[in-house]
Amino acid sequence: MTALGFDATTASPFFFDEEHHLLRAQVRRFVEEEIKPHADAWEEDGATPREVLRKMGDLGFFGIRYPEEYGGSGMDERATVVLAEELGRCTYAGVAITALVHTDMASVHIFNAGSEAQKEKYLPRVITGEIITAVGVTEPDAGSDVKGIRTTARRQGNGYVLNGAKMFITNGVLGDVYCIAAKTDTNGRPSQSVTMFIVEKDTPGFTVSRALKKHGWLSSDTAELSFQDVFVPEENVLGDEGRGFYAIMKNFQNERLVLGAMAMGEAQAAIEMTVDYVKERKAFGAPLWDKQAIRLRLAELSAKVEAGRQMIYATAARSARGEDLVREVSMIKAYCGELVNEVMYACVQFHGGMGFMRESAIERMSRDARVQAIGGGASEVMLEEVAKRM
Repeated sequence: MTALGFDATTASPFFFDEEHHLLRAQVRRFVEEEIKPHADAWEEDGATPREVLRKMGDLGFFGIRYPEEYGGSGMDERATVVLAEELGRCTYAGVAITALVHTDMASVHIFNAGSEAQKEKYLPRVITGEIITAVGVTEPDAGSDVKGIRTTARRQGNGYVLNGAKMFITNGVLGDVYCIAAKTDTNGRPSQSVTMFIVEKDTPGFTVSRALKKHGWLSSDTAELSFQDVFVPEENVLGDEGRGFYAIMKNFQNERLVLGAMAMGEAQAAIEMTVDYVKERKAFGAPLWDKQAIRLRLAELSAKVEAGRQMIYATAARSARGEDLVREVSMIKAYCGELVNEVMYACVQFHGGMGFMRESAIERMSRDARVQAIGGGASEVMLEEVAKRM
């Protein structure tokens, strides 16, 4: 049990079964043994090592949502939330997002829309970590506005020719298989003009324009991608032509639930770390914990994080039953993305000068958290989705 009384093995029994508690314990053990002792070096290297990802695959973390026939565990959204929350707690959000993009933002397009041949070809290797996936939707002028993408796919012979660029692509430098959104009808209705394609690394004309240097998530590789007359065979079309917009919108709900869970894992870890620090750090002859303003602020933030966590758990359980929860997931993304930054601001403050030093974990965590209110749907976009449903 932690300093704040959050016991992951008994939390929210109404939402989780024994298999979820076992998964949580396994992920937490992996974080303590395989991530925390080594991830400082990965921050310097700018990426999470492939051998670490393969270990995660070997332990089954990459297949928790995929059917057993491909090597997965066939679990539901509740398992995804557990994985995301525990990876968020690792304090290295770059490592967490490397794995979660692969499991819940990229490869899911193959599972959701792929043909049986595509699933058989890619999913077993996705699950083992033999291949790492990325998803290319965002462009210099189009993020949450999927209808505004400019990358095109022109039909030619028995395939398509892609031209365009993608920006801010996680796993973009070191990935193997990319799920790319492109417009196949530049004159049609925007919602019926986007198609998803599978593009493999080393396809002629497909290049990583540059690796991007970021404010945070340093142990995650991020790239700008270029497509210049890239020929993609027809068998690499994901789903039906013109249905890519709906596929992207569908998975946004899963992505935003995952990011909310990851953010609450980060926030929980930061609060626990700060409680430990202020109980040891003395000022004016007494521990900082003795200052009422500090301990009450941490208690308030702990309550907010618990509220966010419980909404995530409840929404995951409802989603697993097949409910359509755009409103709730949009609330989660907006609330948790802002809250994790509120938590980090206070925790850096209570660490004082040490909180501003690169040698402290809380400094890294504060940088990593900033993008949680931006990536996967900015808070303003999410609140607009909520407003539409009021």
